[in-house]
Formats: sequence, structure tokens, C-alpha cells
Amino acid sequence: MSGPLAGLKIVEMAGIGPVPFAGMLLADLGASIVRVDRLQAADVGLPDRIPPRFDVMARGRRRIAVDLKDEPGRRVVQRLVHDADVLMEGFRPGVMERLGLGPEPCLANNPRLVYARMTGYGQSGPMRDAAGHDLNYISLTGALHAIGSADGPPVPPLTLVGDFGGGAMLLAVGILAALRVARETGKGQVVDAAMTEGASYLMAPYYGLLAAGHWQDARGANILDGAAPWYRTYATRDKRYVAVSAIERRFYEALVAGLGLDPATLPDQHDRTRWPELTRIFATAFKKRTRADWAAHFAEREACVTPVLSIGEAPHHPHLAQRGVFIAPDGVPQPAPHPRFSATPAAPGTPPVAAGADTRAVLADHGFSPAEIAALIATGTCGG
Repeated sequence: MSGPLAGLKIVEMAGIGPVPFAGMLLADLGASIVRVDRLQAADVGLPDRIPPRFDVMARGRRRIAVDLKDEPGRRVVQRLVHDADVLMEGFRPGVMERLGLGPEPCLANNPRLVYARMTGYGQSGPMRDAAGHDLNYISLTGALHAIGSADGPPVPPLTLVGDFGGGAMLLAVGILAALRVARETGKGQVVDAAMTEGASYLMAPYYGLLAAGHWQDARGANILDGAAPWYRTYATRDKRYVAVSAIERRFYEALVAGLGLDPATLPDQHDRTRWPELTRIFATAFKKRTRADWAAHFAEREACVTPVLSIGEAPHHPHLAQRGVFIAPDGVPQPAPHPRFSATPAAPGTPPVAAGADTRAVLADHGFSPAEIAALIATGTCGG
């Protein structure tokens, strides 16, 4: 593996959502990750399971399948943990403890271990054991309430806010911070990351604006939530969309000029009472041309106007293509590793593989003898 985290060893307990995303991120940056899968595939709520090559978040890992309900299986994981820098898990509170793989035995086995935990509501509190998914977690933070139009319901922002932004990204930050301490002191610790708290953390500026009286606690009523005519999307003649974020005065003036409108006939940019009127004027103007026409028209104007691209279109955008923002290993378009490093460039690791594909190799690398490996597979403790 290449990248700034080359040499870092991580054990990832397989799960859904934030933990595999954090694993992808850390693997892309060079960490060596062994993902511990269950022998029996877990129910992830999807009608059909996709082939491994399409499981983008599983790239860059070796995978071992282990029966965690079996004591020999738990001993296998402990041997992996003994050589690791990090263990990541995303089970509900108490699950790892019941498996005998909680922080206490793992840190006793490896005192410098960073034991990283990802849950929806945290390791304590009245909701610690409650079931949930991204939408539930962000519904408690104010984030979901703030997203959507004024006359409609809150809109799910995919799983970007809870699972990935508030969950995986902050879990990765916590891991890297704890690793620094472990490297300096030789002592590991537990990182308790919760998606509810992470999503709340992402809302920091809006809580500040609300307290200062510069934000209304309602959807579609503020400058950054689609209420402002100069910060929203507009339909074009071909029923596609452009994004407009002409906040600063010079960008706003370029927008007005680009639309061929006379500023003397328009309401003032910051007159909230006339925002609906200004929105209708802009909407009428944008419907006169296609999305491609507007994209070309505004390409040389600093008006902060861009086309709204679909997932299928994005990899082909000239700027993203030139920068290599997307890659397509095995014919599967997906984001390239990010961010970029001048001295230790990151690179996508091995393509995703099926659970248990690397069981024999991983066990051998961790000191298991051929006889031990054969016995573990023959007894059903490990699959591979």
C-alpha cells in the first residue's frame, strides 16, 4: 500500500454505513486493513446483494470470515488485534462486550490499541440501545428539519450527513488523533463516535447564526436553504437544473447581467419581502435556455452558476475528468482517493473481494500454522 498511512494496521469489524466508509478512507490513504466478516451474511435491508466488485466501500481491504459466536473464532480476532494499531467496530453498545471482544480484553491484549466505536446514539444515554439509521440520527440534530422547501416535508440528504459526514469522517479524525497519543505514550484508548453527535457537530455554524438572530428555525426561510433567489437551483428549458450561489455582491451582479436582466427593474438583493418575486423572475429567465447553454454561457462569468449533474454524468465533466476525480477499476466508476498528498500520494488499493476471500493468507500472515488454518476452516470457525 502507498499513501501517508502506509504501515498502519487496522482490524475492521464488518458492518454497514459509516464503518466501511471510514475503512475505505483509511485504506485509500495507505492503511493495511483486515475486515472481519461474519460467516453468515448479515441482513442489510436490500432486496438483492450486489457482486463484490460493485461494493466500492470495500475496496483496499483483505477479508476474513469468522464465526464470532464461537470461542475459537473470538480467539482468532484477538490474535489479529494483538498486531493491530486500530480496531474499528460499528455494532450496538454491548455487542462487542458480549462477544468477549470489548475494549477491556482487547486493550489488555494490546495496550497501544486505538479501539474505535461507531454507533447511532453513543455508548451511553437513554437511547444508546435504540435501533436507527441515518435519517433517525439526523432527525434529532436539527439538520433534517432544516433541509427541504418551506411548503414541503424535510428531505433525506441521502446518507451524507449522518453516516458519512457526521459518522465516518469524524470517526477517522478520532482514530488519527488517538493514534498520535498512542505513538507518543504507548497507551491506546477508546474513541466513542456517534452519528447523532457528529451530525450535531456539523450544524455548529447554524446554531451560532440562530443564537445571533440571523437564522430562522424553519425550512426554506434562510439564505443557504433555498429561500434566497440567488442561492438555489432553477429548472432550465430542457427540464434539467442549474445551481446558483451568487451570494457576494459582485457575483450577484454578474448573475443578473448574465441573465440579461436590468438591475434597475429588480427588487433589492437582500429585500426578503420580495424574494418570492425575484425568484419568479430568475426562474422565468432560466427556462429560456437549456442547461448546457447556461453552463457554457456562465463558464466565463464569475456568477457562481454551474450545471446540476447526475451521478452518471459527474465523472465525465471536463474539470473532474482532467483532475482524475473519478476512476473506473474493473469498469465500475467510483471516486478516487482524496485528499491529495505531494510527498506520499494515496492510491486506490485492491479491488473489492468477497467475504472470506483472504482468510488463509491473513491467518498465515498472523502466525497461524498450516495445520491451525486447516483446522479452523474444517471446523467452520473460519470460512475461506
